[in-house]
Amino acid sequence: MMFRSTLCLALGLLAMEANGQVAYELVPNWLTPPPGMETIGNSHGEIAVDSKGNIYVSVEGEKSGIQVYHPDGKYSHNVPGLPGTLHGFVIKNDLIYASVLGQQKVIKTQLDGKVLLEIPKESFPEEKRKKADGSPRGLALTSVDVAPNGDIYVVDGYGEDWIFQFDKDGKFKSVFGGRGAPWNLKNCHKIFIDPRYAEPRILCCDRVNLRLLHLGLDGSIIGEHATGLRRPSSASFHGDLVAIAEIDGRVSVIDKEGKSVATLGQNDTNGEKNTNNVEPAKWRQGICTGPHGITFDAQGNLLMAEWNKWGRVLRWNLKK
Repeated sequence: MMFRSTLCLALGLLAMEANGQVAYELVPNWLTPPPGMETIGNSHGEIAVDSKGNIYVSVEGEKSGIQVYHPDGKYSHNVPGLPGTLHGFVIKNDLIYASVLGQQKVIKTQLDGKVLLEIPKESFPEEKRKKADGSPRGLALTSVDVAPNGDIYVVDGYGEDWIFQFDKDGKFKSVFGGRGAPWNLKNCHKIFIDPRYAEPRILCCDRVNLRLLHLGLDGSIIGEHATGLRRPSSASFHGDLVAIAEIDGRVSVIDKEGKSVATLGQNDTNGEKNTNNVEPAKWRQGICTGPHGITFDAQGNLLMAEWNKWGRVLRWNLKK
């Protein structure tokens, strides 16, 4: 595995020592599913935490939408009224920004589910909702994040990999990315605003290309942040670190220079990774099958939601 940075960082900016490693330990059997359920249900989404440390997990099927858990892992409730086809979401300032894959829209809500903003498919440029032959196609919105100025960025990650920029009120501003040069994205599964630098930038989980790509907020290419990954699918930031959920059976923690400082849950068994069909009886303690969503909590502990028909969340605590 090779990681590289195209950034020219001044000496002394890193909080960690050179070549420093970060240690985590598994917390087994940490999550308690909703009453009457043996698992949380079909998970194909994201995981995030609010300011109080409560954990939010998007699921499909029974108890679909976003399930909320107390910091100790016990089920609390579902966020009322949210659709069951949420894919990617973030929580910023205790507001939920979510891409609704099945409804081709983006929503911004309070933690109690009250919708504050909706960006419907009609707000996206018509030409980006067409196939090459001009026939209509559906958007496949997989991820959303919000910049410090309130601008909202959305990616068509199961579609044509366009990245759309809207202002804080949901008015369209620009579109960039896609599968052509110079971006050459291929299944840009999720995007995030990377806050680790003086100027925030977009971090693309460019899954098929096995890389993380940094873009400016205007879509300009900064460079590859890490390569040789195992189909990166989601990211979360804590200090100078970014944790990457790699759907092909691994979680990596990477520093600002693009170097790996920790590897968690690596699965090298074919048929047990990059699939949502590993049943609970075949789960191995602390071994990943399909990392799809990931988040740090305020203390730097890691929580990861898998792509799995039954639903699975793993937790690793930061060793002090």
